[in-house]
Amino acid sequence: MKSQITSRIQVELLVNTFYDRVKIHPVLGPIFNDMAKVDWTLHLPKMYNFWASILLGEQSYDGNPMTRHIQLSRSIPLTENEFNEWITLFTRTVDDLFEGEKAEEAKTRAANIARLMLHKIQSA
Repeated sequence: MKSQITSRIQVELLVNTFYDRVKIHPVLGPIFNDMAKVDWTLHLPKMYNFWASILLGEQSYDGNPMTRHIQLSRSIPLTENEFNEWITLFTRTVDDLFEGEKAEEAKTRAANIARLMLHKIQSA
């Protein structure tokens, strides 16, 4: 039986598992690793805080992810295809690890965030 998302440790498991999959994904991997050259030692703690703030009500995230993605889109094509791949992989990761209300919320929030980012990028 899968667990529910109730703690920061579970949020970190979700984030780590997801980004381990991103790194080797045929579409997303090259964007994160080669084009954006993500520093994972900086990115992962930000993502722990981001998702813990959303799912657990922590107030640990400080930042504006929209700005970074819009800047990135000026040099890297971020289209509906890339965002759909991201949503699919995130949803699959949540489904592989968790169940329950917070798992469903994570998937819904991720899809909404991705759609909003795509819209902002296309409007920029």
